[in-house]
Amino acid sequence: MRELVFPGNGFLDLASELLRADEETAAVLFANVVGRGEYGERLLVRNAQQAPSDAYQQRSAVAIVLSPSYVAWVTKQALSRKQALVFVHTHPRCYNLPAFSPVDDRGEKALAEFLRRRNPAVPHGALVLSEGGCRARMLGSDEPMRVVQVGKTLQFPFEPAVPPAAQFAFDRQVRAFGEQGQVRLRSLRVGIVGLGGTGSIVAEQLAHLGIGNFLLIDPDVIEESNLNRLVGASLKDVGKAKAEVAARHVESIHADVKTQVVIGSVLQASTARRLADVDFFFCCTDSHGSRAVLSQFAFQYLVPCIDIGVSISSKDGRVTHITGRVQMLAPGLGCLTCAGLLDSDAIRRDLMTDYERQADPYFIGAHEPQPAVISLNGAVVSLAVTMFLAAVTHIPADARYQLYNGITGTVRAVAHIPDPTCIVCSPVGALARGNEWPLLARQS
Repeated sequence: MRELVFPGNGFLDLASELLRADEETAAVLFANVVGRGEYGERLLVRNAQQAPSDAYQQRSAVAIVLSPSYVAWVTKQALSRKQALVFVHTHPRCYNLPAFSPVDDRGEKALAEFLRRRNPAVPHGALVLSEGGCRARMLGSDEPMRVVQVGKTLQFPFEPAVPPAAQFAFDRQVRAFGEQGQVRLRSLRVGIVGLGGTGSIVAEQLAHLGIGNFLLIDPDVIEESNLNRLVGASLKDVGKAKAEVAARHVESIHADVKTQVVIGSVLQASTARRLADVDFFFCCTDSHGSRAVLSQFAFQYLVPCIDIGVSISSKDGRVTHITGRVQMLAPGLGCLTCAGLLDSDAIRRDLMTDYERQADPYFIGAHEPQPAVISLNGAVVSLAVTMFLAAVTHIPADARYQLYNGITGTVRAVAHIPDPTCIVCSPVGALARGNEWPLLARQS
């Protein structure tokens, strides 16, 4: 199913602004289109423009007609940027879920034909708003579009498909966050990048929560030294792909769960873009390069992410620091770049090929394995999965950036104000660019 995706509070702000007027009011959304294979296209709202007063040929409390000159102007703007257009209008004083009227049908068909003649490759949409909700569809057709708002929470203002019913096995969870929350979990497709010490635990916890569809990405195979922290793996799995073993474990928890395995690295752009197929993903990798790619991806493609990091430091056989970090990456929350958490030299090295590393005079030595303990991984993962629950089921947990100190046994919520000029998470940067911008990753 196609989706219309708003960053931050974009949908709520648009609805609030347009519904102030007693007359029908129009706006135009410019959106970057991202293909998602079998899951349809996503229209990422890049900017919105309320129609000025001189754009109306006719306007009343029950109907509007935009002038041909205004439609031609916005069409020209969209064509120059290779963007889709979504035409928005309101039904004032309607307190029920709005419906497209026969007048809307006739007007859209003519508009859709006009746009098809100019650029048949780009899909366009329509959105109607009222005090009672919204409805979206492909322009000039009956094909519905799901409306999504991606920010501190993941919201679905319009969901045309009926999500699957909650199963009795999740009765205790339904008692915690309600039937609607459990149904939402069942309907989501979640990605996990890195199925090692943290990612394998994330997969297990999400399966127990009732997530119905997984995309599992990891390039590595299991080594014997991994077994102290890989949930679902045993000695007989040495040499097998981590993602495949994680898929087997998830499927053993719920037989009807869907899993898709990708044995590859997100340092390759083609692999990273597979995440455009999910509703939410977890970054469980251990390199600055992969984190840089995934942080940019979350904002550029409007797919929310939770990044997880665990670090244990020791000296002379004595543990000196035990730290964990859990941070949600979504519009309005800020990224790893403007939080100052990424090392540019490490990113450069990670994005090199083996041949480039050997030839680089500044690259010395190899990656040193870090200490890893399953209980500490589990503590930090549990914070991350609870943060995910808060974002998708809206349980009352506000923190979207937390630091764990294993020595003192404390968890601290951190406030991070994003940089309004950040190249990754701001509107002047990668936000909602989709395929318009190259992804920070190897392109071949």
